[in-house]
Amino acid sequence: MENRRQSLGDVERNIEFEFVRATENAALNSIHWMGRGEKELADAAACDAIYGVFDLVDIRGEVVIGEGIKDNAPGIFLGDKLGTWAERSPRFDIALDPIDGTSNIAKGLPNSISVMSAAHVDDDNGHVMRNIPSFYVEKIAYGPQLAHEIHRERVPAITLDDPFEKTLVVAATALRKRISELVIVMLDRPRNQKYLDVVRKQGASLRLIADGDIAAAVAPSLHDSGVDLYIGIGGAPEGILTASALKALGGEIQLRMWPRDEEERAELLKTNSEADLARIYTTDDLVAGDSSIFCATGISDSALLPGVKLVGQTAITHSILMRARSKTVRYIRAVHDLSKKTIHVRSSKEDRKL
Repeated sequence: MENRRQSLGDVERNIEFEFVRATENAALNSIHWMGRGEKELADAAACDAIYGVFDLVDIRGEVVIGEGIKDNAPGIFLGDKLGTWAERSPRFDIALDPIDGTSNIAKGLPNSISVMSAAHVDDDNGHVMRNIPSFYVEKIAYGPQLAHEIHRERVPAITLDDPFEKTLVVAATALRKRISELVIVMLDRPRNQKYLDVVRKQGASLRLIADGDIAAAVAPSLHDSGVDLYIGIGGAPEGILTASALKALGGEIQLRMWPRDEEERAELLKTNSEADLARIYTTDDLVAGDSSIFCATGISDSALLPGVKLVGQTAITHSILMRARSKTVRYIRAVHDLSKKTIHVRSSKEDRKL
């Protein structure tokens, strides 16, 4: 067993920097679309760069968490293959969002990142990442201090079933703060109004974001983010990407399917039970085992990472790379000489200058 663990660790160490190279290239290839009102063209540029990296990497990667195919839309979709798929190359489940925050990049706003995660899969197993079939999910994410206090039973466990007023009290107790000192982040959407009303009534600080909830949901697990809780209803794929990061950071996410209307509920019930729809999934339910690589590169500034900085013929990128097995978190600041920098893209099947 020990030899097997070592071999899996070696596989991850050998491959992890290819993932961060992919998100770096996605950020660099899409930054020129910042503020130009063309979110699909920005997304296409990011996808082209990610495909280009993995066209040269010997893995068998399958996208199991991502977008479904949309008419005439660019993207890397569910079921797509990444890597050369050479015989005996390691197999990975992959979750990704080439740009989380496409509306933000189109409008020149903060809070857009390129993000990927991967988990090693034994050849005799199915998938280790759980695909939640609803478009939206309810979710709450919190950091390692609150998770630790709950695990030690020093404060009550919190769930999505609890009134949010109670959750704020538990969080304040665990974090040794007054409720007025808590900082809560959520997407600025009408569907999150019930949470917004509670936060304002209880006097906690509120940070509303326009888009890009992966960075926001990871933020409570970063010691210097200034964020204590993420709450609200957002995209399901983003929830699983967050879970991958929190396995390395020690935080926790809970999510539950949130059908948008009766039509979607009826569609979900064709393949899921009422109990499935009511189930609250935790981090370990969403990403099984202890193999998880998470990486992201900032495109525009967010609570997770600074965005790309262009200075003359130089681009500066900021990335984060985490590995759950070792609990290693790396912050990577890279300086790219644009007069020399090339990236491999799938569209032309060659290296191209930025």
